[in-house]
Amino acid sequence: MRKLFPALVVLLLLSTCGGKPSVAIPTSTLLRPVTPTLQTQPTDKPLPTLTPVCISPKPTQKDIDRALAYTDDVFNAPEWEQSYTLSESNVAVTWQNVAQGAVVYLEALIFPCSYEEPDLNKYYSDENWKAIFANYESYEAIAECKSNVGLRLYQFKTENQGFEYKINYWVQNDTATRVISLMIVFPAESQVLLDDYSIRVFPDLPNCS
Repeated sequence: MRKLFPALVVLLLLSTCGGKPSVAIPTSTLLRPVTPTLQTQPTDKPLPTLTPVCISPKPTQKDIDRALAYTDDVFNAPEWEQSYTLSESNVAVTWQNVAQGAVVYLEALIFPCSYEEPDLNKYYSDENWKAIFANYESYEAIAECKSNVGLRLYQFKTENQGFEYKINYWVQNDTATRVISLMIVFPAESQVLLDDYSIRVFPDLPNCS
């Protein structure tokens, strides 16, 4: 395993054996820091201003360990090349599979002042998807769903260098200040492999069908 410093992954290219084009690894989802939405009850008396208690945004060793161990051994086979990067509020892990023309991208995001569900709704919105898929020629949202425990799944199809890819993108509330996102990208003709890995990582929400 190699450690990549100091910047976020912006564009890494995966050259595959079957003549497939390069697969663009997404840019980081980190946008502006989120101030948590505070839920208050109507009242006739003015309420004091509430200031969230914030923590350091710097990833700890625990954050790194959590990100690297999140998928267990699903991508431990030799054909999956792993690397990771660190930045403020973020640990990003990438697995590249040259033979299959596939990419898996995980982010452990730190929200120093915590977050609420409305904050994640804003965070994973059109603006954010444009940033995530900035290295693709086009993208289209095809499905969106959520499990009973709050796990989110967004499904997309994208195009890069004239080839179509299918993407499953999950978002999990990990702790009060941590969110894990995981994206699996496979060529459209490898739908069976995308389904297989999706089931292995998230058996309770492998797709929105």
